Amino acid sequence: MRVARRRMPAAGFDHELVWLVVSVTAALGGAIWLRLGLPTLRCPFLAVTGYPCLTCGAARCAIALAHGDFFGAWLWNPLALIALCGVLLFDIYAAVVLIALAPRLRLVDWTRREKNAVRLTVVVLIAVNWIFLLSHRTQF
Repeated sequence: MRVARRRMPAAGFDHELVWLVVSVTAALGGAIWLRLGLPTLRCPFLAVTGYPCLTCGAARCAIALAHGDFFGAWLWNPLALIALCGVLLFDIYAAVVLIALAPRLRLVDWTRREKNAVRLTVVVLIAVNWIFLLSHRTQF
């Protein structure tokens, strides 16, 4: 695997623009939802089983992060906090390349071993996060 810098082709899919718009729209939508005092959604998996799902606490994690409470966000859902920080970093990168009309970064030439290592890492992170959520389920 290597990192390549590529110019945006004229007929290409603009990942940076699309995912920046999606993430900013989701953040604004969530902020408006909370500002209007609309009810927070409840997890159906938690309601039926009494156990938190893989993403339980992610919304409360995002709210805590928006208030600058990193430790509280971590306690709600560590993997969601890591993902939200990743989205924030991507949004900064996307805004910079879109404004500067700079070449885009792409990960290319993945080997089968690298792909499998990433897949295994993701599965392990999800499993460890779920174990954490199950061990702290009194907060839900």
